[in-house]
Amino acid sequence: MKEYNLTEGSILKTLLIFAVPFFGANILQSLYGAADMFVVGRYCSAASVAAVSTGTQVTQIITSLVTGLTLGSTILSGQYAGSRQYEAVKGIIGTTLTIFAAVALVLTAVMLILEKPLLTLLQTPEESFFLTTQYVTICLLGNIFICGYNAISAILRGYGDSMRPMFFIGIACVINIILDVLFVRNCGMGVAGTALATVISQAASMIISIIYLKKNKFIFDFKWKSFYPVPDLAKKLIRIGIPISFQELMVRVSFLYLMTVMNRCGVYASSVAGIGSKYDVFAMLSATSMANALSAVTAQNFGAGKMERARKSLWYGMSFACLISCFFWLWAQLAPQTMLGVFTQDADIIQAGIPFFRSCSYDYIMVAMVFCLNGYLNGKQKTVWTMISCSAGALLLRIPMVWYFGNHYGEELGMLGMIAPIVSGVMACYTLIYVAYGERRGSK
Repeated sequence: MKEYNLTEGSILKTLLIFAVPFFGANILQSLYGAADMFVVGRYCSAASVAAVSTGTQVTQIITSLVTGLTLGSTILSGQYAGSRQYEAVKGIIGTTLTIFAAVALVLTAVMLILEKPLLTLLQTPEESFFLTTQYVTICLLGNIFICGYNAISAILRGYGDSMRPMFFIGIACVINIILDVLFVRNCGMGVAGTALATVISQAASMIISIIYLKKNKFIFDFKWKSFYPVPDLAKKLIRIGIPISFQELMVRVSFLYLMTVMNRCGVYASSVAGIGSKYDVFAMLSATSMANALSAVTAQNFGAGKMERARKSLWYGMSFACLISCFFWLWAQLAPQTMLGVFTQDADIIQAGIPFFRSCSYDYIMVAMVFCLNGYLNGKQKTVWTMISCSAGALLLRIPMVWYFGNHYGEELGMLGMIAPIVSGVMACYTLIYVAYGERRGSK
């Protein structure tokens, strides 16, 4: 397969060519996740919408924990590819896939044990508790496929290929949407049907990607003897990945606490939070795409000793991400009811969600800056800083604010919606200062 070099040519052109497939993959991933909510909202009750809403927050704990290893693999693969150390690239691929398999099995077992206590802790509404348990259990049983797909995509992106991961997630998206409609509308399986569709589609995507890469003579042969962790590379992967995983987990914990407060307000507020989380993903597509692209581009240029090129990529990427996020912010300000109406026709949910959407949409712009800055820093292996930054934002800012606003303005969803943009705004300020300070020191 062709090697993709991110260290040469026009900076803007290289960044956009690499980021656009990321953007496409994230759109498909968002459609993939939104399909569950859309189908359930159309054919099931408010309790089912709340179940998918809370269940998604729980299953995303797994995603948060493997994100660090995923990005760590992208960074290491990119740096070794950038410095033309191809044996090391093969080693990090085998190490990544082996570690991911082990992590998936352990996390599945742990989460199945903690599932009901966690749902109780989140104050899941009584009328949706059983449905939430169904959704979470089925999704957890498919963790091995979710982790496998993420591992393969991370490896390809570090190698400079962002196009094929988009195709693989596209396959999963199409299968998921078809099965969602089949299981929920035609078979009447409800929430369980959406979860089963998710697992089957992820499994199909992972298997198809492996078959495709083997037939196209990818740098890694996928033979059993190649699946083993190289100790030195495993240590590097863990050293880079664990801080990212920890920061993602802390952010997830803070949002779970927000979900607890929303659940306390009842099924309608819980549904609003779930629909809002889907739009968060869509509105932040440009930011997440650019952040991931910047990690890979920075990693390859860091490995090739071209840091000025990486710095210019950061400012191009952040400007583009903020511009796209502004369109979603404007939609939320002018017509939030139409955003809610995509997922539900329940007038009570729409009415409750309007003030929440108007206030939380400011986060779309703030978080675009934070994501891009962190993507650049991760590519430079400054993962300890991003861990400290995101953990501080979650533990010292978001959780205390959720506690305060939840106790004093618990029924005012518009006030709860202001928490995210305030936290992201503070984080953007101190991360910009840190990057500027680092660039000044590096130029001396």
